[in-house]
Amino acid sequence: METAPLLDRNFLEKLERLTIHWQKSFAGLVGGHNPSRFSGGGQEFLDHRQFHHGDDLRAVNWRAYMRLDKMFLKMFQIEPRVPIRMLIDTSVSMAAGDGSKFLYARKLAAALCYVGLVRHDAIAIHPFSTHIGEGKRCGGGRHRFSPVMEYFEGLACTGKTDFTAVVREFISTIAQRGLLIVISDFLDDTSQCERALQYLADFGHEVFLIQLWTEEDRVPPWTGELELEDGETKRLVKIQFDEEARERYTASFDAFSTSIQQLALRNDGKYVGVSTTQPLEDIVFGTLVRSRGIA
Repeated sequence: METAPLLDRNFLEKLERLTIHWQKSFAGLVGGHNPSRFSGGGQEFLDHRQFHHGDDLRAVNWRAYMRLDKMFLKMFQIEPRVPIRMLIDTSVSMAAGDGSKFLYARKLAAALCYVGLVRHDAIAIHPFSTHIGEGKRCGGGRHRFSPVMEYFEGLACTGKTDFTAVVREFISTIAQRGLLIVISDFLDDTSQCERALQYLADFGHEVFLIQLWTEEDRVPPWTGELELEDGETKRLVKIQFDEEARERYTASFDAFSTSIQQLALRNDGKYVGVSTTQPLEDIVFGTLVRSRGIA
């Protein structure tokens, strides 16, 4: 029996008017659609500087030369093709419950990839859990989207989350800075998630953190004496769960989400918190646009 694609054609057509947005300028990367503060060949005038031996004579302001008898070089604002990298969490916690969180993550990731492809951005996808898995590069326009969709449809959850190991591997193997989108529930048993994310920002990436949760993640529905098994470590915990405990848990969850948000914002990045009960279209055209993650 054929399964429905992650994203239907009508939704993809709506995505075509969007653009992935970033704020930083990254030296040496040209050819995209977002403006940069670095000078070079482009269309929008930026400034003048004095002419030096070896400069391109075609960029000389000859009118200024005729008036001032001095040679000035016209500089234009270039448009950078920033490498967009996407880290998507494929740990077992993403498949907890009915699996809706991981399905939602893949749909959202695929939607962002399509937006990037339409605008001819270069995108590299990196699945991760304990380590970074086999990724995929994409670029070249919307007609290259089918293999990307197939890639996301083939992803599966395995392993436990280890942000520290993943970030160390990522930084040691990928030197180029750019926009880094992280899609995850950010549930890391080592409690080192925030420190690892700070390493990414300190390294020079512009971070865009998208935290996903199910309603069960935030407000557990159970009551009574429970024996819970950690989906990643298989560790068993016996607890007595009542309304007061539920309220404390939800408050702790919200405080953790706020700390992730503050980490992104103080590093000039972006954060979006997403419940899987929210329609994907509302998140893309509402929440992500308001956060200026896309425009």
